[in-house]
Amino acid sequence: MALRPVQLNIKAVDGLAVGRFWAEALGWHLFRPGVTTYVGPTAELVWPDPVAVGIDVVPVPEPKTATKNRVHLDLATTSAAHQAELVARLKALGATPVDVGQGDVPFTVLADPEGNEFCVLEPREIHRDTGPVAVIVVDCADPRAMARFWGEALDWPLHEVNDDHALFRSPKGVGPYLEFLRTPDVKTVPDRLHLDLLPYPGDDKEAEVARLRALGATDLDLGQGDVPWTCLTDPEGHEFCVLALH
Repeated sequence: MALRPVQLNIKAVDGLAVGRFWAEALGWHLFRPGVTTYVGPTAELVWPDPVAVGIDVVPVPEPKTATKNRVHLDLATTSAAHQAELVARLKALGATPVDVGQGDVPFTVLADPEGNEFCVLEPREIHRDTGPVAVIVVDCADPRAMARFWGEALDWPLHEVNDDHALFRSPKGVGPYLEFLRTPDVKTVPDRLHLDLLPYPGDDKEAEVARLRALGATDLDLGQGDVPWTCLTDPEGHEFCVLALH
């Protein structure tokens, strides 16, 4: 038994506007299947996508309050010219440069229209086949501990782990990487972005949730009420949800 990341959940005051931004930013397509705004790579809604981790924008009344999100996206580029063109295009779409203490680095840090940080990376060989999203990055205190928990939680193999980061990727060898990056920041508010996980067909969702609890996950009450998904936190308090197959 194992779970797969199928979408990145983003909370937004104006879910449609943020969804439109990310659809344009990634060259993906926007769908309104219900109250949320889903962004995925195919012209017709395919969920879960077999390769990409989609984006599901959920409307909330509260604006972002954290100085810096603990989850963000890194976008891939193929050349210096592509990086410069993408940064210019994203600014035209409403992205703004932000300083998160990155200093003199080869990548560019921007924020979407509601202040969610993301990076436009310089070309890197490792990201040549990821698609527009190179990495989903999660700040953490202990990458090795995150590697142990998430290595058991997911079916994504661990590619690399050291004191600074833990790196996962789909067993298909395509799509984005998932990186747990050691940072000195301390989590103070609920994450604005979080992963949604899905069991495989034939697997039992409640059994998967029980397995995660045994690994160190904790139940999370966000006032969600009676819903078909289960909200949990990992051992460092990062929120995530286990979804039900339709």
